Amino acid sequence: MLLAPSTSEPGLTYERLRAGFRWKVPIHFNIGLACSDVWAAREASRPALIAFDGNHRATVTTYGELARLSDAFGGALRAHGIGRGDRVAILLPQGLDTLVAHLATYKIGAVAVPLAALFGPEALAFRLAFSGARAVITSAHGAERLAQITRPAALETVIRTDAPDGEALHMGAMIAAFRGEFRAEPTLADDPALMIFTSGTTGAPKAALHGHRVVPGHLPGLQTHHEFMPQPRDMMWTPADWAWAGGLLNALLPSLILGVPVVAGPFERFDPERAMALCAKAKVRNAFIPPTALRMLRQAGHMAGRFPQTLRSIGSAGEALGAETLEWGRSAFGLTINEFYGQTECNAVIGSMAALGVSKPGWIGKSLPGHDVAVIRADGTLCEAGERGEIAVRRPDPVMFLGYFNDPEATARKFTGGWMMTGDEGVMDGDGYIRFIGRNDDVITSAGYRIGPSEVEDCLIRHPAVALAAVVGVPDALRTEIVKAFIVLKPDARPSDALKADIQTFVRERLSAHEYPRAVSFISELPMTTSGKVIRRALRESA
Repeated sequence: MLLAPSTSEPGLTYERLRAGFRWKVPIHFNIGLACSDVWAAREASRPALIAFDGNHRATVTTYGELARLSDAFGGALRAHGIGRGDRVAILLPQGLDTLVAHLATYKIGAVAVPLAALFGPEALAFRLAFSGARAVITSAHGAERLAQITRPAALETVIRTDAPDGEALHMGAMIAAFRGEFRAEPTLADDPALMIFTSGTTGAPKAALHGHRVVPGHLPGLQTHHEFMPQPRDMMWTPADWAWAGGLLNALLPSLILGVPVVAGPFERFDPERAMALCAKAKVRNAFIPPTALRMLRQAGHMAGRFPQTLRSIGSAGEALGAETLEWGRSAFGLTINEFYGQTECNAVIGSMAALGVSKPGWIGKSLPGHDVAVIRADGTLCEAGERGEIAVRRPDPVMFLGYFNDPEATARKFTGGWMMTGDEGVMDGDGYIRFIGRNDDVITSAGYRIGPSEVEDCLIRHPAVALAAVVGVPDALRTEIVKAFIVLKPDARPSDALKADIQTFVRERLSAHEYPRAVSFISELPMTTSGKVIRRALRESA
């Protein structure tokens, strides 16, 4: 299951690594035990979580403490009738309580339903009702949101991490009061463990159900993105919400399996200066930073040269990274950002591996060890090199979802023969590199041309006045659709017709006459999901 521990192995190449890789996911597996008890038995005093508060004060939790806390909370949940197969919603930001809640839920064989702290009442109401969650673990902030909705019938138990309000249970008190013997539920690797809702960028969110195997399935991706982690002094941090597959599965849980301490920050929204100050204070060595956050760091030009020198690896996923951000990262951090790709349903299956020479500006990378990814036609046949098609992942695969919860029809539509269809358009070159073009729903058809938004956006942010950009297609009687750009300007730039024209010319000269944005709108901020993805549906509606 683990990859080579070092790139110093003689003759190590991508081809050799991929050809020699074999999955070793055990039949019996439990995420909670693997992320705490295994290391607790081996090295109880080893740091597992380093949680910082708003004043940069750190609290260190060891693997031994993590195992004890999650056992006690798992026993307390059982005492309140929560058990195997029950859904437990976790509405908390990064922190120890969140991690303990996750591990305890897995240990009792229940299904964790992570919910973003930034969700509004409607988003929460939908997810709680659809998942059928019997319990929710939350803070005062989350409780305020819950007070604004009608509690779903299945939701019987509210557990607070702060002082209870008279109606809720208190997580700390439940842990302190537990005195019984605890034994984790024996679970299979394929047993349900985690329900993550898709981001809903192109429609109503779906509930992707994953088995316990999803976490060991992420280890090859994590190790290649971070130059064969674990290495001495490695320490992982991400600004991504742990309620998102990116924060949970690209950083938190797989790192703990590898014995790599994880840094938790107190921020609800990404702030470049505070984020880098945290990295410096914690001496972070490894980071998962989504592309939008990287572009925000790039926008903060006054921070040039102030990035932590301890960083040795950065992985990025969630949207297309783009050649411009990749090149900026090499200059700013002195290392190559390893881009990777996946979905809530099947994550971390394509990636760059700079340590092995697998890195190409504008391209995601190649199929990661243990995963078989192709670009295929609608009839399920493989595309030729350079031919556009849909990115697909061959099943079975340890990171592939078990199915959409209570939606067998949508699950069936996700597959064509032996392939899981991603709904993302892409192209593979003769060397196996895959380029992401865009969601099928997002690809723009203009005068017979199919235009991927990521290439246009990457060009736009090269303009000296542009901080962030997103493009969508809007209806046009002559061309079917035209490209419309929504642009957030840098602080020293001012919107004007002359600037619009200059931006349009900039793209037209660098791409082509059919790809430049015929319409441009300057806006103060882009609509984002809690996972940092642009909500293009909202932009199309506003256009």
